[in-house]
Amino acid sequence: MNTNTTLGRGVAMKAVIQDSYGTSEVLRVGDVNIPEPGDNEVLVKVHAAGLDRGTEHLMTGKPYVVRMATGLRRPKQPTSGRDVAGTVVKVGSAVTRFAPGDEVYGVAPGSFAEYAVGPENKLARKPANLTFAQAAAVPISAGTALQALRDVGKVRAGQTVLVIGASGGVGSYAVQLAKVFGAQVTGVASAAKADFVTSLGADHVLDYGRDDFADGTRTYDLILDIGGGSSLKRLRRALKPRGTVVFVGSENAGSITGMGRQLRGALLSLLVRQRLAILMARERASDLEQLTEHLEAGRVIPSLADNYPLDQARTAMELLESGKVRGKVVIIPLDTDAEEDGTR
Repeated sequence: MNTNTTLGRGVAMKAVIQDSYGTSEVLRVGDVNIPEPGDNEVLVKVHAAGLDRGTEHLMTGKPYVVRMATGLRRPKQPTSGRDVAGTVVKVGSAVTRFAPGDEVYGVAPGSFAEYAVGPENKLARKPANLTFAQAAAVPISAGTALQALRDVGKVRAGQTVLVIGASGGVGSYAVQLAKVFGAQVTGVASAAKADFVTSLGADHVLDYGRDDFADGTRTYDLILDIGGGSSLKRLRRALKPRGTVVFVGSENAGSITGMGRQLRGALLSLLVRQRLAILMARERASDLEQLTEHLEAGRVIPSLADNYPLDQARTAMELLESGKVRGKVVIIPLDTDAEEDGTR
């Protein structure tokens, strides 16, 4: 194994830990051993870690079906976090794309810590024009938006796209990427966030508290339903006769599978001309590399709501739970020098 580092086995680090499922109250900062990378893994010194809805689901253990993979009674992975940006300090014996000293971003389970291990195939070189904090706000949310538009939605230039939940982590990237693909974009958000969605490049913004996107005034080629709870009837009413709805996320969709409405939509899709599809997002380096091109060209810009030190991760999660976040929240490890690492 190529180490090029003084770190050894059994060395402790600070991390955000949860010993049970629940709200943000289950999060605490404690000491754990620095993880060792496997053959195809990379050990990263974490400079910043993004907070996404997936991390919240892993924290609450809901929908309950996620516990089949994460632990029935308590989390198998007690350290929180997934999005990461930092510097490689150790690589596994089979790793060929990275070496100690490389600046990377991507996915590393347990990233709310001073160090985290990530698979080589879920990491990419950090965009040169981004700070670590900006880069940490990208991987999962932007990758999900990219796959929803490109792979499932099959978006094309000139199409009309409706993004429900346009001010959130995935939504903020979906608006920008849809514009990159040449679509005309309408975003749905609260009135307080309308200016933010407009700043992302949306052509039109609807206030979900006042405007009804399904009133028949306008129909869309593609609808991204991001964490929404609209009925299938309303979604279809806003969709063109051969349009597509892509279900992204599972908020407000039940505690058991979180997929009841989506599954009904997929079944209905077999009987009608409209297409109602479920996104099963995958985390992969190839998507990060495509996103890097857009980020370095300035076509896509990360939207940072705020950043918090490691010992305030609970506060950051509470902000996400409140639904008041514009874009993404980022966690900064306690021992990271903000000026040196360019996180602020």
